[in-house]
Amino acid sequence: MDATANPVAMRTEPVRDDALLRATRRRALLSRLLAHGALILGVLIVAFPIYMTLVGSTHDAGTIGRGDVPLLPGAHTVENYATAWNEGGGRSHTTPASTMLVNSLIMAVAIALGKIAISILSAYAVVFFSFPGRMLAFWAIFITLMLPVEVRIIPTFQVIVDLNLGNTWPGLVIPLIASATATLLFRQFFLTIPDEFVEAAKIDGAGPARFLKDVVLPLSLTNIAALFVILFIYGWNQYLWPLLIINDRSMETIVVGLSKMIGRGDAQNEWNTIMATAVLALLPPVLVVALMQRWFVRGLTETEK
Repeated sequence: MDATANPVAMRTEPVRDDALLRATRRRALLSRLLAHGALILGVLIVAFPIYMTLVGSTHDAGTIGRGDVPLLPGAHTVENYATAWNEGGGRSHTTPASTMLVNSLIMAVAIALGKIAISILSAYAVVFFSFPGRMLAFWAIFITLMLPVEVRIIPTFQVIVDLNLGNTWPGLVIPLIASATATLLFRQFFLTIPDEFVEAAKIDGAGPARFLKDVVLPLSLTNIAALFVILFIYGWNQYLWPLLIINDRSMETIVVGLSKMIGRGDAQNEWNTIMATAVLALLPPVLVVALMQRWFVRGLTETEK
């Protein structure tokens, strides 16, 4: 039967197509709304405790002690942060936050730079040099990933004590600067460097040190930046080792200091200055991630350097 003889069929087919298209769009919109809703819920769950810490740092100790912290900032912001910065928090007023922040910054930067330097050199030796036991040395480094911290902490502590490095920056930093993970990542990247680069460097008369400086390091900048962010946060959050090796309050880090601010038993804590110190402790890692975000993403995602 000719289609022109059935005008009803001609009208219903476009109507059905439009209805199917609208239903598909509704399902896609509902799927996007559910995905965005789940993401927003996750952000709120993670961010709400941080927001309450920020708000609590602006109220007086009595308000927080009564347990009725409002959802809006208070009028004691300057007072609380000045006390935390200059005097410290807690019932006994521990080390000032300014001193602890400087100590943590020195420790985190030293650990990050030390890990990167040692990992680059070890990975460079494993990839670009041929010597007996090369792979054995690499696997010996890699196997240390399987050792938990508790296995290494006691002998490391004993070595540092025997060398009289307690309460010193070398004793605090040196045991933490070896990194099997960073060595593995640099090795995998160095393996992607074309052999033609090595041959060209040999023809130009470049030695191993010059090849590392002029070729390998420039190609590794994004990887170095990405690892620096990760290792800086790793060093900043160190708790167990600084707690064991440092007894001098002038070298106390912010993470250890925060734990000491909280009293035990029925002690009345000055939660306003403790929360102010916690907010100050958040700022350096946040700034590092924010300032190096582009390099961090490029170092993790780019395959062509």
